[in-house]
Amino acid sequence: MGKKVKKLLIAMTSLAIVLMVGCRGSSDRSVESGRKDFSGMVLIDGSSTVFPITEAVAEEFQREYPGVRVTVGISGTGGGFKKFYAGETDICNASRPIKESERRECEKNGIEFIELPVAFDGLAVMVNPRNDWCHSMTVQELKRLWEPAAQGRILRWNQIRPDWPDEEIHLYGAGVDSGTFDYFTEAIVGKEQASRGDFTASEDDNVLVQGIATDKYALGFFGLAYYEENKDKLKLVAIDDENPENGVGPVLPTEETVANGTYQPLSRPIFIYVRKDSLENKPQVEEFVRFYIRNAPALVKEVGYIPLPARAYELVMRRIDNRVTGTTFSGSKVGLSIEEIIGK
Repeated sequence: MGKKVKKLLIAMTSLAIVLMVGCRGSSDRSVESGRKDFSGMVLIDGSSTVFPITEAVAEEFQREYPGVRVTVGISGTGGGFKKFYAGETDICNASRPIKESERRECEKNGIEFIELPVAFDGLAVMVNPRNDWCHSMTVQELKRLWEPAAQGRILRWNQIRPDWPDEEIHLYGAGVDSGTFDYFTEAIVGKEQASRGDFTASEDDNVLVQGIATDKYALGFFGLAYYEENKDKLKLVAIDDENPENGVGPVLPTEETVANGTYQPLSRPIFIYVRKDSLENKPQVEEFVRFYIRNAPALVKEVGYIPLPARAYELVMRRIDNRVTGTTFSGSKVGLSIEEIIGK
């Protein structure tokens, strides 16, 4: 064999080794990076209350997985479930547990789902900062103000308490497709969706903030996180559940009072619902959901909500691992412990 041929063979062998090492190095980097080559879509819709958490997770996820596009819509919990059981989305943000009617629609359409609590939230009752008379209300006073029988009858502040002003009261609240509306009506009136209809309703909490912030005689309710974002424009009302066993009187919603259950009956868990077939057939969906639960403790707090206990997130991840389908709930419930939520 001539010298030139030997040199050519040595060069070709060296090139092959370099290419093999380069390919292996590229493959190793892909594994080490957590498979940054994920691509595709993750389609999400639902609750405006859960939206800030999911949006924050989506932003962080897309930084790490630039090949995945995550879309997060806001059509309210009820509207989100309609898209979910129609097969239009992978995940539904929900500020209440799934209703029996929605569960039946999922079953009819062959959609199995996994229910994942992600945080605690408190519903805040708020007035305008110029309101110098309303500092607290009892559950019964709120019921008298919001029940269906109040429509056209309870119209002035002094009808709630005689020493309050003889001025019109202007009410603002979550839209009727909102899980916030469902939870508030069950907790305060005693029946889901039972409410007077003569109030300004919106799925967009920013509309409610603006209404209350510009009206001295306004009163409204929505998620505590939106209050935290707009606390300079609003004033919280303390709520007295009038339960002698609690013996605490009026309580303001805070991270501590929501997490320890003393702010009653307006503390609640909030959820995401994931389609089982999306979890199993779309790798980007499973990676997103796992990323969500791993990062929830930090991101939940960052956007103004209350994280679940660390052990609860472990149990939630176990639900994903074991593909635990169905709901722990038969409908919206008040005052549940996290153990009851997860079905421990």
